[in-house]
Amino acid sequence: RGCRSCGRRAERAAAEAAKAERERELTPARGAGRDLKAELDKLTDSVHRGEVLGAEKRLRIEQLETKALEELGVEPAGLVSEYGPDQPVPPSPPAEGEELPQDPEDPRNRPRRFVRAEQEKRLKSAERAYQQLGKVNPLALEEFAALEERHQFLSEQLEDLKKTRADLLQVVKEVDERVEQVFTEAYRDTAREFEGVFSRLFPGGEGRLVLTDPDNMLTTGVDVEARPPGKKVKRLSLLSGGERSLTAVAMLVSIFKARPSPFYVMDEVEAALDDTNLQRLIRIMQELQESSQLIVITHQKRTMEVADALYGVSMQGDGVSKVISQRLR
Repeated sequence: RGCRSCGRRAERAAAEAAKAERERELTPARGAGRDLKAELDKLTDSVHRGEVLGAEKRLRIEQLETKALEELGVEPAGLVSEYGPDQPVPPSPPAEGEELPQDPEDPRNRPRRFVRAEQEKRLKSAERAYQQLGKVNPLALEEFAALEERHQFLSEQLEDLKKTRADLLQVVKEVDERVEQVFTEAYRDTAREFEGVFSRLFPGGEGRLVLTDPDNMLTTGVDVEARPPGKKVKRLSLLSGGERSLTAVAMLVSIFKARPSPFYVMDEVEAALDDTNLQRLIRIMQELQESSQLIVITHQKRTMEVADALYGVSMQGDGVSKVISQRLR
């Protein structure tokens, strides 16, 4: 019995020793299994990411193909064959202020090979320029057409105004020429008559009309020079009141004689004259009566004596004023 017990213990010890040996052999295998599991997980994750990235790329390619068809109207194959990276890039248009070389063989004027970094730089520059343009106005063509029509209308109106202005300037020129002609003739006739009338009103005196600006008949003024007999002065301001009044009458009568009218109205023109000068004026009035009618407002009895008819206001004994008339001839 004791020998059987010793035998079992020996078998158990041998089994435990064999189990320990198997455990030692299994530990590296388990480590290798864990490493393989981690590698498998990594590969699985990489494959999954590749599938997702591939799907994204395919979606991006489909979007680019659709965009090429919708915006450019070009098939993907034609786009790649004509504008692919293997195709030379045409020269860029000149920048603002840049002058291209005259030689067509100059590298600036020749196509160059595709360099992605360079073309991306050109794309960003073009996008910045595009953003500076602002938003596109879909009604720009209609607005341009309306503005163009408005511009044409205003241009026609402007041409009409220019033509009208030219016509008006021509009319003004003709009127100025006619006014200058009429004024020149009237001035010459009046100046001639003034010298004669003044010499009659001032026997022995000298009077004349002088233009302030003879070279410009449209803007010139007219000065009156009067030198009564026995005096050296010519300025009207140095004459007496009666002399200035008689000189003004001489001016009026000169105009009447140079350009006769059917009738004249004079309001107390002889109020400041003495008897001698009044008699001279009355003789001239009698000459004017031959071709015109004179309406003279006066208080001078000698002027009334040469009138054909008198009209006045008289107060009778009852204190009531009334208008009376009397024909003398």
